[in-house]
Amino acid sequence: MHHSSHDIDELDEDLKSKSEIKREMHQLQEFALQLVKMSKHQRSRLPLTESLLEAMVVADKIQNKHEALSRHIRYIAKILSETDLAPINQAMDVMANKHQQETAKFVRLEQLRDELIDKGADAIEALLAEYPGLERQKLRQLVRHAAKEKAAEKTGKHYKNLFGYLKENAKS
Repeated sequence: MHHSSHDIDELDEDLKSKSEIKREMHQLQEFALQLVKMSKHQRSRLPLTESLLEAMVVADKIQNKHEALSRHIRYIAKILSETDLAPINQAMDVMANKHQQETAKFVRLEQLRDELIDKGADAIEALLAEYPGLERQKLRQLVRHAAKEKAAEKTGKHYKNLFGYLKENAKS
């Protein structure tokens, strides 16, 4: 039987090398480990199949048995190899992005607090113009106390109170 070079090329595309299969299996095991390390609450927000949910329950029970957990992670990886991972990855990306958004918001509030303390009245007026729901007197008092703390190099109660007030009332 005669095979053209075109037929052989098609066969090559379908066959994976042993190392490529191993690499993919290692990636699936890493992914399985990532799932196992998540809290139950985080996992509850993922679209896991029934067999994956059952495997996670077992994984939680054998958390302290290293060898058993390693074998179980390989089993979970096998289940994952037969599962569409796109919805799970998408849900994990959404969760990670939400964390990044929270971190960015936190950093922005810290910068806003420091700007209010450093620039005083002008920064307060600009903030009040942006967020008319803020109480002018309370904001001035919090900034004044926080500035005193910062000047004494003892950032504490008022510094945190100002941050908390901004977090509660200066929502973007």
